[in-house]
Amino acid sequence: MLRQLIPVSALLLGSACLLFAGGINGLLLPIRGGIEGFTALSLGLLGTGWALGYVAGCVMTASLVSRVGHIRAFSALAALAGITVLASAIAVTPWAWIALRAVCGFAFAGAAMIVESWLADKSPPSTRGRVFGIYTMVNLTASTAGQLMLTVGDPGGFVLFAAAGIFYAFALVPTAISTSANPPALVRVRLDLPGLWRNSPVAVFAVFFVGMSNSAFGAMAPVFADRIGLSLTTIAIFTSVPILAGAIAQIPVGILSDRLDRRRVLVGVAALALAADGAFFFLQPQDPGANLVLAAALGGSIFAMYPIIVAHANDHAGEGGSIRVSGGLLLVFGLGSTVGPLIAGYGMTEYAARALFVVTAAAHVLIIAFAILRIATSKAVVEDKGSFVPAGSARATTPQTAVLIDDLVTG
Repeated sequence: MLRQLIPVSALLLGSACLLFAGGINGLLLPIRGGIEGFTALSLGLLGTGWALGYVAGCVMTASLVSRVGHIRAFSALAALAGITVLASAIAVTPWAWIALRAVCGFAFAGAAMIVESWLADKSPPSTRGRVFGIYTMVNLTASTAGQLMLTVGDPGGFVLFAAAGIFYAFALVPTAISTSANPPALVRVRLDLPGLWRNSPVAVFAVFFVGMSNSAFGAMAPVFADRIGLSLTTIAIFTSVPILAGAIAQIPVGILSDRLDRRRVLVGVAALALAADGAFFFLQPQDPGANLVLAAALGGSIFAMYPIIVAHANDHAGEGGSIRVSGGLLLVFGLGSTVGPLIAGYGMTEYAARALFVVTAAAHVLIIAFAILRIATSKAVVEDKGSFVPAGSARATTPQTAVLIDDLVTG
């Protein structure tokens, strides 16, 4: 296995540094914003800015790479991400942070697409599944480790901003000095809503509201945890546990999804998410342990829904349509992601911190209702059903991820 990783070691190291810095950056801003007295609405707009930038990066990076090449483009994007975190330490205002967060989202989408394109080119089909799995685990570990850095630093100072900037800079070193040739051109995507809807109404409807709920929770969970008085260490764990639980939950969810009507599995997982939403809102636990358990339950369900939706849509995609469908769904997910933090931030500002779970619960109720309606009116795919493929949080998914997954399934 070591021989298989050597050709992609520079990519894995660069990606790990990028995600480690991103873990620091993503948790530091809402915590520091709370210290500075930013409203929950302005902190929610950080999530909206990130989502807008990420969608733009998914659409525009292919053109950038075609002009300047993979290495230069990756270096430029990593540098942009570093500039945003250092500028955030200087311009401590909500509107500056929202704009900078959008630039950072753009940089992350583009950098991920470039790394994934390189991985697909450098790993033969026989080992691509293992390499992609290691890449996913490296990113998950690095992002979690970055978030946990807040437990050993002062979010009110400059050091954590500087640490994130250092690792953003270090991310471009391995690829910049690599002798690898540029891989093939990146995949280009466009949003075809009528075509996506004809392919699978459930997938389009559900992926928008999954984007809404997941982004609301992802962006506002640290704000919620801070507002109910959890310690900084517990906040860092509170934001990491859901992602880890979501990764683990995809194993049993994937098995069920391949054996049953995927829409029924989606309803069941959304119902579990709704139960966790209700527990947060009605039980209002104050104990840190109880909040962590509920966060794990919520994360295990909400972060398992996106792969179910993509698998269901690909069941209907037909020959050669999976990349187009997966890329289109990612853009719809991104549109939902721009709305979720904005609505949750407004609710948390005007009402209470637990308004976050009213927003996520509303999204889950709509997913359940529409999926049940479609189950009652249309037949499930039985023949030529594809395989469920685990994926990380859709927030870290790009059109190039769809190419990698399609290669794994068809290869």
